[in-house]
Amino acid sequence: MTGRNGLASICLALFVFVFMRVPPARTTEPPSSPEKPVTLTSYSARTDRRVEKYPDTLPPLGPAGSVFTDPTFGSRMARVTDAATDPRKPGQSFHTPSSAQANIWNSTSTKFYVVEMGGRLLLYDFDGSKMAARFSEAPELGWRPEVEFSYRQPNILYGLSGGYPTFEQYDVVTRKVATLHNPKDCLKLSSDDHGADISTTADDRRFMGVFGPRQGDNYITYVYDRDKGCRWFNTKTGEVGGQWGPQGKISGVESFTIHDARISKGGDFVVITGGGEGPVVWEVATLNAVLCTRQNPMACGGHHAIGYSLMVNPTGMKHPMEILARPLNHLEKTSQLIAELPDHGVWFDKHFSWNNADPQDSNPVCLSTYTPANPSTEKTPLTVDQPWVNEIDCIEMDGKGSQVWRFAHTYSTAKNGFWSTPRGNVSQDGRFFAFTSDWENSLGRGQGYRHDVFVVELK
Repeated sequence: MTGRNGLASICLALFVFVFMRVPPARTTEPPSSPEKPVTLTSYSARTDRRVEKYPDTLPPLGPAGSVFTDPTFGSRMARVTDAATDPRKPGQSFHTPSSAQANIWNSTSTKFYVVEMGGRLLLYDFDGSKMAARFSEAPELGWRPEVEFSYRQPNILYGLSGGYPTFEQYDVVTRKVATLHNPKDCLKLSSDDHGADISTTADDRRFMGVFGPRQGDNYITYVYDRDKGCRWFNTKTGEVGGQWGPQGKISGVESFTIHDARISKGGDFVVITGGGEGPVVWEVATLNAVLCTRQNPMACGGHHAIGYSLMVNPTGMKHPMEILARPLNHLEKTSQLIAELPDHGVWFDKHFSWNNADPQDSNPVCLSTYTPANPSTEKTPLTVDQPWVNEIDCIEMDGKGSQVWRFAHTYSTAKNGFWSTPRGNVSQDGRFFAFTSDWENSLGRGQGYRHDVFVVELK
């Protein structure tokens, strides 16, 4: 660290301590947390491959707070929001965040958040034994999307402030905001640049954000380490700089802009999407970055999820559920998760969520699926021609088999724009899955057909 950067960091820490009475921006050890609930490593749900058509009649659906059972798979489900959730805007829609990789659940599965159309954040208290979700608050934080719960501290939510991006935390109990790190100490940005897509490591030591003018044109992947300070990768120029690790230019990866990026739960890698050729995997402590191409032998197609040292993604080739796992430090070494797949049927998309990953990356990865072939007429059964279509499922990752646990139908046509697609986020203990659904266009109209947030129990 240079003398000037070191002095700036000390001054910032003193300012925060004296005037805001919060912990220094840099700490050597993240705060401890209460014991987490035991994370599920497998499930008792169905693993057959029978084609399950949607029922002709929708299951009865009560208002927000109602609990019911999926008629096909038997899982308990809860409706979280409805048209009356925000009395200021009757008829408004609600959804899970844009990325299924976002960690919307706290470490004890007692709190989660949903998003109102327009970006307003709503926090909920949750009692998993009763499947009871109760609105808590809608904090006015001024943060950029998306935000992330801590993996260690059940009351802490992390985000990036608006304006010049600053890493902040919010305590959902004391309802106080504290500054973790100000990138001004490390990097000069344009006045048009903002921050988004915060993600954290499982030990709360490293934080990552994406900086730039807007999604698709962002160009900085920024990592803050509580002990070491900042480190960044400019994807336009290939330059890497900061307060630790080697500095210089990354070779072998052409200039690109950023659509999305996430840090691995172990903190050693950042997976960056953008440029259209596939994700780029940057080994944070080095000048090494590798493009994971969509073509063979890498076959990095579709949405992905990352654990500690593995990435999971579909190939986009022979079958929609031809899904690969690969080490982040050897992208070419793939293993297929599901064996004996049939011929390709109706194409369907999927979003993966792996907030329940363990250090061995052996816990199941969960997903929700949907197909463009779904009908858009009200209360019409969704299209199913093979197993796993328009479903919520989890895939075995322990290497012992190819089981796919099946939990519920989504009832989401995914025909009402991106926000109506059933993107889902699994809880850190692997016991619950929050997702978005328009419920076969039966939830009323707002700006088009409404969609709400639901939670399904995984067991």
